Amino acid sequence: MDAKSLDSRSLNFSGTTLSVLLAAALSLVALLCDYQANRAFNLSFSLTLPFWVCAAATAGLGYWVVPLLRSLKAGQVIREDGPQTHLKKGGTPTMGGVFFIPVGVLLALLWSGLALNLSNFAPVLPVSLLTLGYGFIGWLDDWQILRRKSNKGISPQMKLALQIGFAVLFCLWLIFSQPANISTIDLPFGLALPLGLLFWPLAAFALVAESNATNLTDGVDGLAGGLCAIALLGLGAIIAPTYPGLTIFCACISGSCLGFLVHNRNPATVFMGDTGSLALGGALASVAILSNTLWSLFIISGIFFVETLSVMAQVSYYKATKGPDGVGKRLFKMAPLHHHLELSGWSEIQVVATFYAINAILALLCFFIR
Repeated sequence: MDAKSLDSRSLNFSGTTLSVLLAAALSLVALLCDYQANRAFNLSFSLTLPFWVCAAATAGLGYWVVPLLRSLKAGQVIREDGPQTHLKKGGTPTMGGVFFIPVGVLLALLWSGLALNLSNFAPVLPVSLLTLGYGFIGWLDDWQILRRKSNKGISPQMKLALQIGFAVLFCLWLIFSQPANISTIDLPFGLALPLGLLFWPLAAFALVAESNATNLTDGVDGLAGGLCAIALLGLGAIIAPTYPGLTIFCACISGSCLGFLVHNRNPATVFMGDTGSLALGGALASVAILSNTLWSLFIISGIFFVETLSVMAQVSYYKATKGPDGVGKRLFKMAPLHHHLELSGWSEIQVVATFYAINAILALLCFFIR
């Protein structure tokens, strides 16, 4: 067996091991939360059961959908100016969000609709529609990229306009359905920040910013899927005492992310594309807005925030240092941050494992100081 083949097998083992460790850790957290709240054996409302049902359903469906995407020639077009190690990923099927997002949303709707009363089920519907809406924006972008065989999908202006449009519709629904107690942001230690009408621009901004931040983080095998699985389960654990319907939604989407990792772990056989990443960001932000946990979302999304800041800092520094030749300096070797770390000698597995660990710590911190 040559060295290249041995390295490939080692890399696959490492990616599999990391995914198994993540699955074990998230399952343990879900079980502990359910046990502490005396719902460990509650078939209608828990974190663990919907989490694992969605994980199994998504993983199983992927064995049919991934070959289908490959046969449809839905291969990813890799940026030539990206890390050179990524060029070998060209042709890997993308747009994986078309199967794992609907699985999570559909099961969340069915589970919460059948198991809970109308008042607890009501918030799940708009959150699900917002998630699917942002997934639709991502699908448009992915489809254009595949159709044109380039990295250019729909224009940034159109994508932003669609994101803002769905955000406005979501906020309008909130205004007319829950006008009483949605003008204050709850902070840790019982503190609160009253915003009044300023809450609505902030809510719309959170939806757009979170979806784009999640999208920027989706650049390494298994990275965005695993981080979102952690963030969604963490958010679900935080809101479980007061929002059972949204808790089931978080558990279902988190489980779908885990099931997707069966096919997206390093080396990935499918990418989630904008279809998945935009939808996941929308899911996180919409749940946080409805449950008044925007502060918790900010902490849990720490990795996404840093990734976005790295892009903003790179662009700003490049523009500020432009010389007469029109060429500026770079703050990072490449942005977002995960690409900088790759070009600094980190392997994809090291990047993903480190980011998982940091995100898990942030989620635990958020749970205990909420």
